[in-house]
Amino acid sequence: MRLTVGQAAVRFLAAQHSERDGERRRFFAGCFGIFGHGNVAGLGQALLERSADLPYLMARNEQAMVHAAAGYARMHDRLETFACTTSIGPGATNMVTGAALATINRLPVLLLPGDVFATRRANPVLQELEDARSYDVSVNDSFKPVSKYWDRVNRPEQLPGALMAAMRVLTDPAETGAVTLALPQDVQAEAYDWPDELFEPRVWRIARPVPEPAALDEAAAVLQTARRPLIVAGGGVIYSRATDELRAFAERTGIPVAETQAGKGALPWDHDRAVGAIGATGSTAANALARDADVVVGIGTRYSDFTTASHSLFADPDVKFVNVNVARPDAVKLGGVSVVADAREGIRALNAALSGYEVPVEHRDKARVLAADWNAVVDDAYARGHGVPPAQTEIIGIVNAESGPRDVVVCAAGSMPGDLHKLWRARDPKGYHVEYGFSCMGYEIAGGLGVKMAAPDREVFVLVGDGSYLMMAQELATAVAEGVKLVVVLVQNHGYASIGNLSESVGARRFGTRYRARTATGLDGDVLPIDLAANAASLGADVLRADDADSFREALRTAIASSRTTVVHVETDPLVPAPDSEAWWDVPVAEVAELDDTRAARARYDDARKAQRRYL
Repeated sequence: MRLTVGQAAVRFLAAQHSERDGERRRFFAGCFGIFGHGNVAGLGQALLERSADLPYLMARNEQAMVHAAAGYARMHDRLETFACTTSIGPGATNMVTGAALATINRLPVLLLPGDVFATRRANPVLQELEDARSYDVSVNDSFKPVSKYWDRVNRPEQLPGALMAAMRVLTDPAETGAVTLALPQDVQAEAYDWPDELFEPRVWRIARPVPEPAALDEAAAVLQTARRPLIVAGGGVIYSRATDELRAFAERTGIPVAETQAGKGALPWDHDRAVGAIGATGSTAANALARDADVVVGIGTRYSDFTTASHSLFADPDVKFVNVNVARPDAVKLGGVSVVADAREGIRALNAALSGYEVPVEHRDKARVLAADWNAVVDDAYARGHGVPPAQTEIIGIVNAESGPRDVVVCAAGSMPGDLHKLWRARDPKGYHVEYGFSCMGYEIAGGLGVKMAAPDREVFVLVGDGSYLMMAQELATAVAEGVKLVVVLVQNHGYASIGNLSESVGARRFGTRYRARTATGLDGDVLPIDLAANAASLGADVLRADDADSFREALRTAIASSRTTVVHVETDPLVPAPDSEAWWDVPVAEVAELDDTRAARARYDDARKAQRRYL
């Protein structure tokens, strides 16, 4: 079959499928893109011809379209995703941040940036980076450290191998992330005679690795002796669709379950074994149990510094770890017993190996009391009654109350993710979607677009602060163009409130974190006359303004009832904190300073570091 490289790539992508547990689906739902001279005549022309097989969606920002693809992939448990194509130069480099987000969060996204001429016949072309050390270098080399697989297709003959390698990585739950295939613009338009079998439907079966018997026996032996065990449920539980198995395991053994950001929703918030979020942004219940745990069972978690409270949380001097993870690098963390397995299969095997084991009654009762105490704290935070402007915790409580059991909350950066981790009452495994691997400002609206495209039957609530909104709001226009309905809660607090709080905690006095006009003494003048609600309206969204908790609730109900993307704008008081997690996060403080605030913060920091340890 004689086709251009661009045409061959599109036909191949349209024929790829994933399959797990007998459920088969197309792996690529479509291709996001922004066209320029580096891809319009190659991939652009090919997508035009084959739009029925691989639908094209026009994005407004290259980074944002990768976020949308990542949100879509996460919602589909990494079994389906989008490709993303750009021109060369800034269009390509704009995707690097999105690539890092996808790789850190272990989400499959295929990136197809245009590249400079492989023949070099017109060098230097528009937007080409000339590197005197090697003319083989282009800006696309910047994708190498943030991609799980990277290749440049300089000849048509190289395309089949590159495409197969890309699919191998994208469909491997232990290796997946961003995959980059750089496509020189002249090669994209070059014709070649392809073997017909390249375009035949291909099914990539997603494996569920089972535990190795010796590792399972070792893990079971450790757990059999546990008196105060704790399960830490990570994102792998949800991606593996292991929530029923987790529930059965926790109910039978009585082991309490704490949740990471990615694992939140693994159990419903009010389940008898649920003790809430863990770590620096966790609940006092989960953190108290973590400090006392003699065995920690990490399932599908990579143990980020927020989860471990920067290695200060698990305080028992003899604490042991059992790690069930499909990725070996995560399974061996903290010196734990490594059970390399799919989360669902690992839980099933552990449950069978521990038949007859139950936690002591006093540990079960303690977890129940601690969880009840924390839920009372959340009730108080939801009903704070701060007045005008309301507290952020009140806004979260209203959204939680007005949303349905299957609806989805989306967030990524600022103070909101930490507050949501502590306070959001998840009722469905897919109802909580906070990107906290890269915590990328600007993810929220684009990620929410991907979530809604993946789950059109769910209401999607995008919670975004003013700082993150200003980073990237353009995909509101994409949502309007595609008829994708979002409810965007735009929280205005006139600055980087989260970093402001952090700045104050390290003795930096909120320097450089407020949106204020410059005066002779710095950025400490009047509040900037920024009208983000008007900006949202200019992008085509319906906009509602709220002043207090009551008007916000009414505006939110109107937005929910609408069929159009609606932004609800509300100001909040950035100085009202959420409940304390009673856990720590390691952010170094200046060791010497002129400011008393900084010296005092350093003394607190040195004291807190004493709790850190190496779990080996």
